[in-house]
Amino acid sequence: MDVSMKRRTLLKVIVLGDSGVGKTSLMNQYVYEKFIRHYKATIGADFVTKELHIDDKVVTLQIWDTAGQERFQSLGAAFYRGADCCVLVYDVNVLRSFETLQNWHEEFLKQQVDPADTEAFPFILIGNKIDIDGGNSRAVSKKRAQEWCAAKGNIPYFETSAKEDYNVDEAFLCVAKTGLTHEHEQDIFPCSYFKGISETVSEAEQRGGCAC
Repeated sequence: MDVSMKRRTLLKVIVLGDSGVGKTSLMNQYVYEKFIRHYKATIGADFVTKELHIDDKVVTLQIWDTAGQERFQSLGAAFYRGADCCVLVYDVNVLRSFETLQNWHEEFLKQQVDPADTEAFPFILIGNKIDIDGGNSRAVSKKRAQEWCAAKGNIPYFETSAKEDYNVDEAFLCVAKTGLTHEHEQDIFPCSYFKGISETVSEAEQRGGCAC
């Protein structure tokens, strides 16, 4: 089928998780196929887009990257409104980033406009940085993460490495397919919406490490 004849769909995806777990790295690897060792920490929110073809649809993912700092944790219902899928990200080597997943999960559901939608809303969980130290330094087992997902209604789970480009495409393809099942009328905000909170600081200086 000619691309111009295909149905076009825009999906809004929100990516949540603690600062430094690799949210920006995952998005840049997926969209731009590149990995940068030292990113600047996201302050507020920003988004990237990627177009892909699923069955008879041309799907544009609008993927929103959010700051992990607590002071930006509540960006308001306007930011979350219209989302078709939420991606929760943690670092498999940092237990704290896994333990705070519950907070991010609850924060997102709390901001949903339609309370009746909370139980059915689609989430994806990504455990990132599995490449570090050959997996010897991981603090959260795959089994523990899968049990957490099962308790949340069998959320799909992927383990990834943004640095090595491992399982990144597969994870976001699942995001797109999952989002399509929840597609609805949505409010999509331009970059200028968050212009006032787009200031950045060096994450390498802030954390003394990389955002891989």
